[in-house]
This record gives sequence, structure tokens and C-alpha cells, in this order.
Amino acid sequence: MFDVNTSLIRFWEKEFPTIKLKKNKKGNRLFTPKDVLKIDTIYHLVKDRGYTLDGAKKAMKAGVTREESPVDHTQEVIMRLETIKQKLIQLKS
Repeated sequence: MFDVNTSLIRFWEKEFPTIKLKKNKKGNRLFTPKDVLKIDTIYHLVKDRGYTLDGAKKAMKAGVTREESPVDHTQEVIMRLETIKQKLIQLKS
């Protein structure tokens, strides 16, 4: 799903105490939807936004989720800039 090595997921499991994966009798990790969302948030912060692991830990403690991340804010800024651009074009003509 995230196109990363399984060792990275295991590493994040150790680094981020909020991820508590359950294991079956064979030792395979069982992911709940909440676990996947947490890993998705970590992936987004570290890989997409460029956070360090410590920065990602602090952001997650502060309650940042993928939906609340600055990337969503970027879309809002782009829409505002498009509106301003249209107004400037109208003023020019």
C-alpha cells in the first residue's frame, strides 16, 4: 500500500508508541484501519512533507492527521490565488 519495505513499517512500529499492532499465532502483524491511518500519517509526514522522525512524533502528539496537514491548506491557498488572479485580470481589462 505504501510501497516501502516491511522493515520500515517494523521500524516505525518501534519508534512510534501509538502504533500497537497485534500479531496472530504465526507472528504476522494484523493491521486495523486505525493502524493503517496512523502509518499513513507517518508516511505523509516523513516522506511527503520531509519531517524528521522526531518532528513527526511531535506532530502526531499535537494531533496532526493527514487530513489536517498543511498539504490540505495548500489546496486552499491555490484556490484563493486563482480567485485573486481572476480579479486582477478583470481589473486589467
